[in-house]
Amino acid sequence: MKDSTVVEFKQPIEEPRTISTFGYELIREVLLPEILGKDTPEILYWAGKRLARKFPLSDYGQMVEFFANASWGQLSINHENKNEIEFELSSPLLVSRIKSKAENFFQLEAGFLAQQIGMQKEAIAETFEHPVKKANTVRFTVKWDKKDPI
Repeated sequence: MKDSTVVEFKQPIEEPRTISTFGYELIREVLLPEILGKDTPEILYWAGKRLARKFPLSDYGQMVEFFANASWGQLSINHENKNEIEFELSSPLLVSRIKSKAENFFQLEAGFLAQQIGMQKEAIAETFEHPVKKANTVRFTVKWDKKDPI
Protein backbone atom coordinates (compact mmCIF):
# COMPACT_ATOMS: atom_id res chain seq x y z
CA MET A 1 0.00 0.00 0.00
CA LYS A 2 1.34 3.40 -0.96
CA ASP A 3 1.30 6.14 1.66
CA SER A 4 2.32 8.90 -0.72
CA THR A 5 -0.27 11.42 -1.87
CA VAL A 6 1.93 12.50 -4.77
CA VAL A 7 0.19 12.19 -8.11
CA GLU A 8 2.52 11.47 -10.99
CA PHE A 9 2.52 14.18 -13.63
CA LYS A 10 2.25 12.62 -17.06
CA GLN A 11 2.51 14.36 -20.38
CA PRO A 12 -0.90 14.07 -22.06
CA ILE A 13 -1.14 12.45 -25.44
CA GLU A 14 -0.73 15.07 -28.13
CA GLU A 15 -4.18 15.84 -29.45
CA PRO A 16 -5.83 19.03 -30.59
CA ARG A 17 -7.76 20.70 -27.82
CA THR A 18 -9.64 23.86 -27.22
CA ILE A 19 -10.94 25.32 -24.03
CA SER A 20 -13.83 27.67 -23.68
CA THR A 21 -12.68 31.02 -22.38
CA PHE A 22 -16.17 31.65 -21.07
CA GLY A 23 -16.26 28.33 -19.17
CA TYR A 24 -12.79 28.84 -17.74
CA GLU A 25 -13.51 32.40 -16.61
CA LEU A 26 -16.97 31.46 -15.32
CA ILE A 27 -15.48 28.98 -12.88
CA ARG A 28 -12.33 30.91 -12.06
CA GLU A 29 -13.64 34.46 -11.78
CA VAL A 30 -17.31 34.05 -10.85
CA LEU A 31 -17.96 30.72 -9.14
CA LEU A 32 -14.82 30.40 -6.98
CA PRO A 33 -15.05 33.93 -5.51
CA GLU A 34 -18.76 33.36 -4.89
CA ILE A 35 -18.01 30.18 -2.93
CA LEU A 36 -14.85 31.37 -1.18
CA GLY A 37 -15.95 34.93 -0.45
CA LYS A 38 -13.52 37.50 0.94
CA ASP A 39 -10.92 34.81 1.64
CA THR A 40 -10.60 33.90 -2.04
CA PRO A 41 -7.00 35.16 -2.53
CA GLU A 42 -5.63 33.39 0.55
CA ILE A 43 -7.44 30.13 -0.19
CA LEU A 44 -6.32 30.14 -3.83
CA TYR A 45 -2.70 30.76 -2.78
CA TRP A 46 -2.78 27.79 -0.40
CA ALA A 47 -4.64 25.70 -3.00
CA GLY A 48 -1.80 26.45 -5.44
CA LYS A 49 0.72 25.28 -2.84
CA ARG A 50 -1.30 22.09 -2.31
CA LEU A 51 -1.39 21.43 -6.06
CA ALA A 52 2.37 21.84 -6.19
CA ARG A 53 2.78 19.22 -3.48
CA LYS A 54 0.59 16.83 -5.48
CA PHE A 55 2.55 17.53 -8.66
CA PRO A 56 6.19 18.00 -7.59
CA LEU A 57 8.34 19.16 -10.49
CA SER A 58 12.11 18.87 -10.51
CA ASP A 59 13.07 21.79 -12.75
CA TYR A 60 11.90 24.91 -14.52
CA GLY A 61 11.28 23.07 -17.79
CA GLN A 62 8.71 20.86 -16.11
CA MET A 63 7.08 23.92 -14.55
CA VAL A 64 6.75 25.57 -17.97
CA GLU A 65 5.25 22.35 -19.33
CA PHE A 66 2.84 22.06 -16.38
CA PHE A 67 1.57 25.63 -16.85
CA ALA A 68 0.95 24.96 -20.55
CA ASN A 69 -0.84 21.66 -19.87
CA ALA A 70 -2.98 23.22 -17.14
CA SER A 71 -3.96 26.01 -19.59
CA TRP A 72 -2.56 28.57 -17.15
CA GLY A 73 -0.47 30.16 -19.89
CA GLN A 74 3.07 30.34 -21.18
CA LEU A 75 5.53 30.63 -18.31
CA SER A 76 9.03 31.98 -18.87
CA ILE A 77 11.92 32.95 -16.64
CA ASN A 78 13.04 36.59 -16.78
CA HIS A 79 15.95 36.40 -14.38
CA GLU A 80 17.26 34.63 -11.28
CA ASN A 81 19.75 35.47 -8.57
CA LYS A 82 20.75 33.64 -5.39
CA ASN A 83 17.52 34.39 -3.44
CA GLU A 84 14.96 35.39 -6.08
CA ILE A 85 13.56 34.38 -9.43
CA GLU A 86 11.21 36.32 -11.68
CA PHE A 87 8.77 34.52 -13.97
CA GLU A 88 6.48 35.99 -16.60
CA LEU A 89 3.14 34.46 -17.55
CA SER A 90 1.26 35.24 -20.74
CA SER A 91 -1.94 33.90 -22.26
CA PRO A 92 -5.02 35.27 -24.02
CA LEU A 93 -7.00 33.98 -21.01
CA LEU A 94 -5.20 36.43 -18.73
CA VAL A 95 -6.19 39.63 -20.53
CA SER A 96 -9.55 40.19 -18.79
CA ARG A 97 -8.08 39.50 -15.35
CA ILE A 98 -5.12 41.80 -15.96
CA LYS A 99 -7.33 44.64 -17.22
CA SER A 100 -9.82 44.34 -14.35
CA LYS A 101 -9.47 46.44 -11.23
CA ALA A 102 -9.60 43.38 -8.98
CA GLU A 103 -6.41 42.26 -7.29
CA ASN A 104 -5.09 38.85 -6.38
CA PHE A 105 -6.40 37.19 -9.52
CA PHE A 106 -3.26 35.09 -9.88
CA GLN A 107 -2.96 33.66 -6.40
CA LEU A 108 -3.42 30.04 -7.52
CA GLU A 109 -0.40 30.33 -9.81
CA ALA A 110 1.54 32.32 -7.20
CA GLY A 111 1.04 29.65 -4.56
CA PHE A 112 1.98 26.92 -7.02
CA LEU A 113 5.22 28.71 -7.92
CA ALA A 114 6.08 29.39 -4.26
CA GLN A 115 5.75 25.74 -3.33
CA GLN A 116 7.57 24.41 -6.40
CA ILE A 117 10.51 26.76 -5.93
CA GLY A 118 10.51 26.10 -2.20
CA MET A 119 10.76 22.35 -2.81
CA GLN A 120 13.46 22.81 -5.46
CA LYS A 121 15.53 25.24 -3.35
CA GLU A 122 14.78 23.38 -0.09
CA ALA A 123 13.76 26.63 1.58
CA ILE A 124 10.52 28.39 2.41
CA ALA A 125 9.51 30.54 -0.57
CA GLU A 126 6.93 33.25 -1.14
CA THR A 127 5.57 34.64 -4.41
CA PHE A 128 4.44 38.16 -5.24
CA GLU A 129 2.40 38.90 -8.35
CA HIS A 130 2.76 41.95 -10.55
CA PRO A 131 0.20 42.28 -13.38
CA VAL A 132 1.63 44.26 -16.31
CA LYS A 133 -1.42 45.83 -17.97
CA LYS A 134 0.35 47.26 -21.02
CA ALA A 135 1.87 43.89 -21.94
CA ASN A 136 -1.10 41.75 -20.78
CA THR A 137 1.27 39.59 -18.77
CA VAL A 138 1.86 38.82 -15.11
CA ARG A 139 5.25 38.81 -13.46
CA PHE A 140 5.79 36.63 -10.43
CA THR A 141 8.68 37.30 -8.08
CA VAL A 142 9.54 34.27 -5.96
CA LYS A 143 11.81 34.90 -2.98
CA TRP A 144 13.40 32.42 -0.61
CA ASP A 145 15.96 32.42 2.16
CA LYS A 146 18.33 29.46 2.55
CA LYS A 147 18.38 30.30 6.27
CA ASP A 148 14.71 29.21 6.32
CA PRO A 149 15.01 25.54 5.22
CA ILE A 150 12.01 23.32 4.63
